[in-house]
Amino acid sequence: MTQPSPIISIRNVTKRFPGAPSPAVDDVSLDIMPGEFFVLLGPSGCGKTTLLRMIAGFEIPTEGQILIDGQDMALVPPNKRPVNMVFQSYAVFPHMTVAQNVGYGLKIARTPGDEIAARVKEALELVKLDGLADRRPDQLSGGQRQRVALARSLIMRPKVLLLDEPLSALDAKLRAQMQFELADLQDEVGITFITVTHDQDEALSMAGRIAVMNKGEVAQLAAPSDLYEYPANRFVADFVGSVNIFEGTLTLDEPDRAAVDCPGLGKVYLNHGVTGAHGSQVWVALRPEKMYLHVPGEGKAVRAAAQDAPDGHNFARGTIKGMSYLGDITLYEIKLDSGAMIRVSRPNLSRHDQEDFTWDDRVSMHWRADSPVVLLS
Repeated sequence: MTQPSPIISIRNVTKRFPGAPSPAVDDVSLDIMPGEFFVLLGPSGCGKTTLLRMIAGFEIPTEGQILIDGQDMALVPPNKRPVNMVFQSYAVFPHMTVAQNVGYGLKIARTPGDEIAARVKEALELVKLDGLADRRPDQLSGGQRQRVALARSLIMRPKVLLLDEPLSALDAKLRAQMQFELADLQDEVGITFITVTHDQDEALSMAGRIAVMNKGEVAQLAAPSDLYEYPANRFVADFVGSVNIFEGTLTLDEPDRAAVDCPGLGKVYLNHGVTGAHGSQVWVALRPEKMYLHVPGEGKAVRAAAQDAPDGHNFARGTIKGMSYLGDITLYEIKLDSGAMIRVSRPNLSRHDQEDFTWDDRVSMHWRADSPVVLLS
């Protein structure tokens, strides 16, 4: 079975702005497949929006090539590209009704009125706004205005829909709801979505693949679970999710096991190789939820479950110096006996789990040999 051709190919694209000390986008190459929900993720100034705008045609690459459905876009203006863009502000027209907003592009294209009406009705049903066709934007909630912008873009039947921070104007609860709705909508319409966001939770919940960008470059391109569980470098580990990172020295590296001596954390054992030079400087990344927390001298069953490492490895003691109750979990800030700080989270499986520990308690931590990730850069 042959693989489908990419709907978008970005080949060695660089964008330099006059007077800027470094490129906004620096030699980026990637392929995006038909029907994919693809996310460009990164902090402000990393180049993700500039890359999206080059796909849309609002910015011209300084170097490189962008192909959409096999066609070079170098000489194709924005209004002739098979893409549509939903802006951060939604840009709905306040003096028009919902139906007029959604059908505006078809009207400009001189589509017959009966076809406009049918396609507006279809688009509004798709985004769950049927029944609101005669309302104006100031009568809608933020989430409803966002759906109007989506319907207005989808009605033009683009091959690719570009979304620039589409949920940033919404409150936290509505944003979480719309993440699922966007993913469901993309699956239903079957076209390629490319979304820009700085919100890691948003990216992880919606994307099929994510390109994490840093300083104009792609730091890692992978599925959400791979980004979280197997970050390629310290930047990705630190940017995607909460993580503890400790510097250390690689003291053992064999195909099925490795060990790192971390002055801040202790001796770390892994049940797989690292392929790094023996004695080299590395960094150990350990997620807060991947550690077992218990009172020293107690919890033999917990220690046994976590202790698939040699004695003296994957173990630390410390004192709780901070607590954050977050509903589903409690996050503990612990000062290790080495003086380093570490974050450990525990799920609140019952209403009283958060009462197990409190400030200034002495605690022990264990973690499994498959929990840490060793980073070479």
